[in-house]
Amino acid sequence: MTVLATELDQVAAALRTARRDRRPVTAPTATWPALDADAAFEVQRINVDLAVAGGDRVVGYKLGNIAKAMQDAFGLDQPDYGFLLASTFAYEGITLARESYIEPFVELEPAFVLGRDLRGPNVTVAEVISAVDYALPAIEIIDSRVQNWAIDLPDTLADNGSTGSVLLGGTPRPITELSLRNTRGALYFNGREVITGNTGHILGNPVNAVAWLANRLADYGIGFEAGQVILPGSCLQAVPMNEPGRWEGVFDGFGGVGFEVSVTG
Repeated sequence: MTVLATELDQVAAALRTARRDRRPVTAPTATWPALDADAAFEVQRINVDLAVAGGDRVVGYKLGNIAKAMQDAFGLDQPDYGFLLASTFAYEGITLARESYIEPFVELEPAFVLGRDLRGPNVTVAEVISAVDYALPAIEIIDSRVQNWAIDLPDTLADNGSTGSVLLGGTPRPITELSLRNTRGALYFNGREVITGNTGHILGNPVNAVAWLANRLADYGIGFEAGQVILPGSCLQAVPMNEPGRWEGVFDGFGGVGFEVSVTG
C-alpha cells in the first residue's frame, strides 16, 4: 500500500498546525499506517518548501537518535534526519519561553560548519574531515509534534526529525584541535550537572555520523553546501526542559553554550 500525494499533504498540514498551535497530534502512522520512511521524508520536504516559500532558508541538516541512549529513550532503533531552517536557530544566552514548545528536551552535541561542498553517495570520513571548516559546541532542543512522543521512525521523519531550536556556541575550533572520538560533554541546569556523555557515543565519532548522513540524504538527491551547519546527533540522553532556569552544555577542552528558560504560570 502506498501513500497518496493528497495524504502526504494531509500529514504535512496536520504537523504544520501542531507546530503553529503548539498542540500535539496523534502519530501520523496511526492515522496513515502506510506511511514509511521515504514517504515521511516527502512530508518533510513539503513543509520545508512551504517554509522557504514564506521567506525561511535551509541552512543545514541534522541527524538524530544516533546514540543508543537516545534510541532507548524514544523507543527507536534507527536514526532520524531532517533539514535545519534558519528560523529554528536561537542566539546563545537568550531566554526561551517554555510555552513556545510542546514537550521539549535538551541535547548537547558538536556542530560542524562546512568549508566546502559534500555530496554522497560513498562519502568517506576523510572527505568529511577535509570538508569541515570548524566545529562548535551546540545545543538542540528537540520537540515532537506527536502526542507523548509516541513515535516510530516515519513519525519523527515526517516531523523533520523532531527539531525545535538550535543554539550554537561561540568557540569555533578546527577539528584537528579536538579529540572527537573521546570528548566528555555534560549538561548543567542552574549550575548542577544533570547528565554526561561522550562524543564517542555518536557512531563512534561524530564525523562518522556526518558521513552516514551525507550518504543517506544522497538517496534523496540532497548534498551539503559550503557554509551549512551539520548536526551529527546528541552525545547524551536528552533531558526534559520544563522548569525555569539556566541550561549550559559544556565539552571538555572545547567550550560551551547556554541559554535561559522562562515559564509563565
